[in-house]
Amino acid sequence: MRRARRTAELAGFPDQIVTPLLREFDYGDFEGLTTAEIRRRNPDWQLFRDGCPGGETPDQVYARAQAYFQLLAGSEGAVAAFSHGHFIRTLAVAWVEVAVVAADRLALDTGSVSILIEGDRGRLLQRWNLT
Repeated sequence: MRRARRTAELAGFPDQIVTPLLREFDYGDFEGLTTAEIRRRNPDWQLFRDGCPGGETPDQVYARAQAYFQLLAGSEGAVAAFSHGHFIRTLAVAWVEVAVVAADRLALDTGSVSILIEGDRGRLLQRWNLT
């Protein structure tokens, strides 16, 4: 959360509301390991399908994303959310109400900006991974 808060400060948002709903995946037994290290042990592993032993399942993270949207219900105007890559990808698929496994297909660069909107056509990913 420190990195997300610092990024928000650098982006000009010094007064933040911090919520644990925006925390990164709990990687459990995989904490500190790279994807390459995990796949050496389990070549078919996919985070958004398999989750992490001793950590969160993709469905649990998806539920957190939905809970974040419920927290925002009734808010007016734009909201800027700062979080972590795997969670932001989950947030995006929860926003457009597709299965969490679809997050595996979203590239997301560090420090990028994505814009989710709700309008006449419902919830949309208006911009994604802007750098």
